Amino acid sequence: MSGVIRVLHVARYRAPSMERKLELMAARPDFSFWLIRPAEWQDEYGRKPVNPVVPGCQVIRLPMLGRVNDPHRALYRTLTFRLPSARPHIIHAEEEPDSLAALQIVLARRLFAPRAKLILHTWQNVNRPKRWYVWWVTRISLQEADAILCANQEAIWVLREMGYGGPAEVIPPIGVDTRVFRPLERRLDPATFRVAYAGRFVPEKGLNTLLEAVARLGSGVELWLIGDGPQRTALQALARGLGISDRVRWIPPVSPEQMPELLAQVNVVVLPSRTTPVWKEQFGRILVEAMACGVPVVGSDSGAIPEVIGDAGLIFPEGDAVALAERLRSLRESHELCHKLAEQGHKRVASLYRSEVVAERTANFYQQLCWGEIELAA
Repeated sequence: MSGVIRVLHVARYRAPSMERKLELMAARPDFSFWLIRPAEWQDEYGRKPVNPVVPGCQVIRLPMLGRVNDPHRALYRTLTFRLPSARPHIIHAEEEPDSLAALQIVLARRLFAPRAKLILHTWQNVNRPKRWYVWWVTRISLQEADAILCANQEAIWVLREMGYGGPAEVIPPIGVDTRVFRPLERRLDPATFRVAYAGRFVPEKGLNTLLEAVARLGSGVELWLIGDGPQRTALQALARGLGISDRVRWIPPVSPEQMPELLAQVNVVVLPSRTTPVWKEQFGRILVEAMACGVPVVGSDSGAIPEVIGDAGLIFPEGDAVALAERLRSLRESHELCHKLAEQGHKRVASLYRSEVVAERTANFYQQLCWGEIELAA
């Protein structure tokens, strides 16, 4: 095909920095973008409106049935997704193949835009047991999808295990907006080595391992836990039991725009995730945000963490507090190692995870799909 490619994009972005990829693609003369998004965002931290305007995109905000942050069971309150007016060549739905929203979009495409190419997205790198009706939804979505973009390499392997034989490629759904996540003037306390984690306080994030590692490092090491979640009370009790309550700072969730200010005050960011029978780390967004800000990172070997970090950080065996303490001690004792990893992390984000890179790769994928040039991923 030739001319302008019309894209209807469905995504549940909750912050302006997540929209940068769309802004960049919509600015190109060979694309025309519609964005379908929830009317508002709501999660365990509260409710907030979403942007009514994304430069270059026609934005359509739709209310939802179910929890907006539930990737599997929420539905959009629409039958058409504005497909008759958008007349897209591509429907790119950042929805999981086993979700009700994906099934809803599949049915709308059949009725209102049967010639449009359908791209779905998956984070899932574990082929979890599914009830029969979830398998039914999954099979329909996989049969109907013209391509699936994945957040990590293992997600492609899971798709193949489930019988999907179509085009699949590892392209993160959200790049790092380096206008927001950038190195700021470092405001470090020379007498204190600050370790930080940002995210949900849930068992699978392995925060007990992080607390135990910090306890092994003795005085002069401070831990910042940024976020919240159901495990907060248990973690606070563990910190008291380890005798490090006075060295742990509990910081409520902050917006992406506020995060760089906090990262400028820490020596290292740790993601100590632990694999469960139904989950392992699917990406680890805080890792690439920290690397973009020039902060060294340490991660466990759960799921996609080694894939994301590459040679730009340190890896430890998940659940091993002794090994994590050793990695942190090596950074505490070597300014040269900290500087080296900070530089390598910044370069890795620039080459792989910047919004500009993700936008370019996504746009190229769109063009190849429309032109029938997509090859199957391994």
